[in-house]
Amino acid sequence: MGDEQMEASLKNVVDQSTLKWIFVGGKGGVGKTTCSCSLAVQLAKVRRSVLIISTDPAHNISDAFNQKFSKTPQKVTGFDNLFAMEIDSNMSADSAVPGLDSLPDTGDALGGMTKQLMQDMIGGLPGIDEAMSFSEMMKLINSMDFEVVVFDTAPTGHTLRLLQFPSIIEKGFTKLLSLQSTLGPMMGQMSQMMGLGDLTGEDAGRKLHETLEVVQKISAQFKDYKLTTFVCVCIAEFLSLYETERLIQELTKQGIDTHNIIVNQLLFPDMDGAGCISCKKCESRHKIQTKYLDQIADLYEDFNVTKLPLLEKEVRGPDAIKAFSENLVTPFQSTVSPQ
Repeated sequence: MGDEQMEASLKNVVDQSTLKWIFVGGKGGVGKTTCSCSLAVQLAKVRRSVLIISTDPAHNISDAFNQKFSKTPQKVTGFDNLFAMEIDSNMSADSAVPGLDSLPDTGDALGGMTKQLMQDMIGGLPGIDEAMSFSEMMKLINSMDFEVVVFDTAPTGHTLRLLQFPSIIEKGFTKLLSLQSTLGPMMGQMSQMMGLGDLTGEDAGRKLHETLEVVQKISAQFKDYKLTTFVCVCIAEFLSLYETERLIQELTKQGIDTHNIIVNQLLFPDMDGAGCISCKKCESRHKIQTKYLDQIADLYEDFNVTKLPLLEKEVRGPDAIKAFSENLVTPFQSTVSPQ
């Protein structure tokens, strides 16, 4: 690829006006939230409306902005067009099938078998509980018409499952709809169990079709590089680099675009009067980080690699995030390079 695509910043993401979905992810503890919030702030400068969503159970965006967010979008203090929300990506099966325990029990063997059959069919679809939660979230987001959505994701394993949810729903719903003529009246009760409302069999089938169409559309958008990209965040250490490679390989398998890596928490050591690094520990850490930066440069020569500094203080509050976010579009300058 050309030099333009190797620019050491996220300017390519900010400038790509076609993007609708931007995922930010990586190993736990590498600073994903600071990076995703900073990216959302930069996007808010050039986009009509921006939503940042935390799918990490730790919900760090509230801490980052010093503002409490909930499962519905709220405007971020100090911004007119930036909104934030936090969702629980680890729903239990009970919350996903709210009608299950309230289904009538006829007391006979047939009634018990029917109830058990429906429970097995819905509960037996791997990940259907979280996937249904994801589906409802995406429908809410679409109804509010945000121009671009940034996902501050949970650690790698959870994130990969999140990206598989459209396929899980598509597989499960297709299976149910293929049995629609056979199941007949049971479809209404099954829709209730899946949180789609109290519907007749015919209405339930139509509702499943509608939800499936929404999910298929989102699934297609996730695999369209013009609409979706994934920004990988890591630090210059072995385990983080190893997990980044695993993440990129999985994203490639799923057909999701990724061509940006953020290397966070880089040490730019202080120099003494003779031009030497003034701290032995800093010098040692600097050498380690330089080694892994060289490996990243070799492995990901076709990626935009953005280098962010380790600061003396936490990046918390809108003003601090605004200031830090400039490092995403203008490479950080120091008296000594980390590479």
